[in-house]
Amino acid sequence: MAAASFQVEHNSQGNKHVTLYGQWSLRDLDNDFAQLRKALKPYFADNTVQWDITHVEQLDTAGAAVLQNGWGSHLDDKVTLTDQQRALFTSLADIPQLPPAKAFSLDSLRLITNAGRLTIFLSSHIADFVKLLGLLVLELAYLLRRPQDFPWREFSANIYKSGITALPVTALLGFMIGIAMSFLMATQLRTFGADIFIVNILGLAVIRELGPILMAVLIAGRSGSAMAAQIGVMRVTEEIDALATMGISRILRVVLPKVLGLTFIAPFLVIWTSVWALLGGAISANIELGLGFRFFFEYLATVVQPVNITLGLIKGLMFGFIVAIMACHFGLRIKPNTESLSRSTTSSVVTAITCVILIDASFAILTSSIGV
Repeated sequence: MAAASFQVEHNSQGNKHVTLYGQWSLRDLDNDFAQLRKALKPYFADNTVQWDITHVEQLDTAGAAVLQNGWGSHLDDKVTLTDQQRALFTSLADIPQLPPAKAFSLDSLRLITNAGRLTIFLSSHIADFVKLLGLLVLELAYLLRRPQDFPWREFSANIYKSGITALPVTALLGFMIGIAMSFLMATQLRTFGADIFIVNILGLAVIRELGPILMAVLIAGRSGSAMAAQIGVMRVTEEIDALATMGISRILRVVLPKVLGLTFIAPFLVIWTSVWALLGGAISANIELGLGFRFFFEYLATVVQPVNITLGLIKGLMFGFIVAIMACHFGLRIKPNTESLSRSTTSSVVTAITCVILIDASFAILTSSIGV
């Protein structure tokens, strides 16, 4: 059987006559009904065209639907077809049509409903977050009374996984960012003959802002997501429930070591990242502006006040805590299915980075008159 096709002829009066041939069926893989519909569209719109489908070798509902949609629901005397084909078109016409889709409208009730859902969603997150903070405080109070129960093994393991293993990537990123910033600054400062001020700008930007932010973003994407996923997998495999069954505190053994470990190591990562960023900036300044390494770092110590280092370390402490607590919060909310695991892991990273940026902006406003 041949593929679906058609031929257009003109009678003696100049009217068009369309004859269909071949197999108008899904059985023929060569049929492209979208192309046939497009090719026949001009003839469907012309009411003077005569149609003949008696030469069609095979017609199924797919091919008949293409023709019926073009002609309309009712057949007239302009279409020549067999009794079997007419019965097929009649069956298609008897199928009830779906009602048209209602246009989307923002009514007041829907807005109130969406606002209510959002309020309930945020309230549940805030309630769980406050509950988690309260449990952490209670566990810290318990450890003050019984310091021998401190989870040193879990604490040191989290320091290694969150801090030591992050040293290469933080150093590489800090070094490259320092080179890029120094290069761009050198291009502009050279124009005004203010080459020496690259030390002021780069030192203050890296030590006070860029070092803590880079560290926080990297740790949120690397360690924060790993923490949330680890706790989520423990939820899925019911390890969290097993700890409760054995009378072991999940906060003490799972959450607290992660929060304390990342909070403890974050300031050191800030120093590490800032040192590599300044080193990259010094290399770029030496190449672009001819500033010596010794002069760069000696002048850096005179123009950047020590209080900026303190501010950077405080930010690192705060950012480490925020990333860890957000990872644990979303990890504990994971439901026992893979979709919830992926969604909560992503949410933990996005929320942590957002909170870090908001806190950094607020901190910058509050300390704008310190160390500048």
